[in-house]
Amino acid sequence: MSTQDLIAKLWNLCHLLRDDGVTYHEYLNELTFLIFLKMVEETGQEQHLPEGYRWQDLKANNPADILTEYKKLLLHLGSHGSLITRSIFLNAGTVIRKPVTLNKLVSEIDKLDWYSAKEEGLGNMYEGLLQVNAEEKKSGAGQYFTPRVLINAMVELMKPSLDDVVVDPTAGTGGFLISAHHYLKQHHDIASLDPVAYDRYQHELFFGMELVPDTRRLAMMNLMLHDLAIDDQNAGILYGDTLTEEGQQLPKASLILANPPFGTKKGGGVPTRDDLLFYTSNKQLSFLHLMYHVMLAPGGRAAVVLPDNVLFEDGVGKQIRQALMEKCNLHTILRLPTGIFYAAGVKTNVLFFSKPANPRQDKGNTQAIWVYDLRTNMPSFGKRTPFTEAYLAPFIRCFGDDPHGLSPRTEGDWSFGVDQVELAEDAAHQPIDSRLAHSRWRCFSREWIRDHKGDSLDISWLKDQNSVDAADLPEPLELANEAKEELETALSELQKLITTLEGSL
Repeated sequence: MSTQDLIAKLWNLCHLLRDDGVTYHEYLNELTFLIFLKMVEETGQEQHLPEGYRWQDLKANNPADILTEYKKLLLHLGSHGSLITRSIFLNAGTVIRKPVTLNKLVSEIDKLDWYSAKEEGLGNMYEGLLQVNAEEKKSGAGQYFTPRVLINAMVELMKPSLDDVVVDPTAGTGGFLISAHHYLKQHHDIASLDPVAYDRYQHELFFGMELVPDTRRLAMMNLMLHDLAIDDQNAGILYGDTLTEEGQQLPKASLILANPPFGTKKGGGVPTRDDLLFYTSNKQLSFLHLMYHVMLAPGGRAAVVLPDNVLFEDGVGKQIRQALMEKCNLHTILRLPTGIFYAAGVKTNVLFFSKPANPRQDKGNTQAIWVYDLRTNMPSFGKRTPFTEAYLAPFIRCFGDDPHGLSPRTEGDWSFGVDQVELAEDAAHQPIDSRLAHSRWRCFSREWIRDHKGDSLDISWLKDQNSVDAADLPEPLELANEAKEELETALSELQKLITTLEGSL
């Protein structure tokens, strides 16, 4: 059985819980508890679990009592066993309501071909489940799920080394740290490291922080199944809010890889840390400022996914961008296409920047910014048109081999038929060579950004042929009536569902 077959079978088991009203995200949490127990058995790591609280013990329960005993097991493992066990089962509870459902779930998991999955890598199986969960719109997870091809490309460009301290302050399910781990395994024989070097690899190289307990649970499971079972309360993915004093647990980073959550800080508040210069409830701006001002060590580098508002927001946003360009070399911006995140319409970018090795060199570090437009006139990505490595290959070629953006660069890339695209009416920075104006790869001086854009980094020069002309839109009253009809239809369907559910009680 291939890993993909195993993923499909595990995910399809969620239908067993449909009658219990279990959501996809709740199911993934439930599956995490059960898979952890099964994996400890399959990999011979019973030392993680106290006796009497293992997979075989769960299976041996009387069918009528299994749910009661399972609840006791979850509660017990939250405070017993290894650190990774306690982290995964912290505040664990079950959403299963019927013993027969749990019996069926345990039986079906036990029958699967785990040998093949172990051969291909259990971590790949679990990451596959995380991705399926993100692709399932009803789960709500996709808004924050960074596509694996993008994560891998960012890691490839940043070139992690064994001397790095890699930090993701908004770790999610650990995708960036796992990808950096894969990169290092490809370029180094980790198994042959001496004990001191291997100990550093496990305890001093990968760090993250995650605010949502259930998400951190998934992240810890992900690390463990990728052989990064960091049994250390001061390493791995810590629990906490990076924008508060809790974030000060994270070490200085030589490499930051991150995709901060979109939106404003919960409750509309601002960060409570005392080591920032600027304070705003905009989480993305706060994280960007925190990363370059506090977290990134001298000589460090970063690649961060950020939404468009970070590029153009005025006020504090402008101050944060100006300080970034002073303190760091913001050498590259990748304008990402829409649709690659599962939240529709989200427009994002990757900012690549480096901090000088000399801490006193904190002025005028950005001399020019290279921009690659991978958004204009690109396909509408989704399940029918997946976003693959092929779409990032031209940008990777233009970026060059130096992770600090110091490779020799030349303007000009006409991938994906961009030379046929019209220029916007206010096309930025027109060069003498008219063909170069149609390039996806352009360079803009710091002075030009200041004088012509007012330090906005929302730089575009191509006209999107798929953009909607405001003159062609229906009248506002017509749009309002259409929206009203859709809402009334939705409310009517919801009322029918409520009536049906009340009738079944």
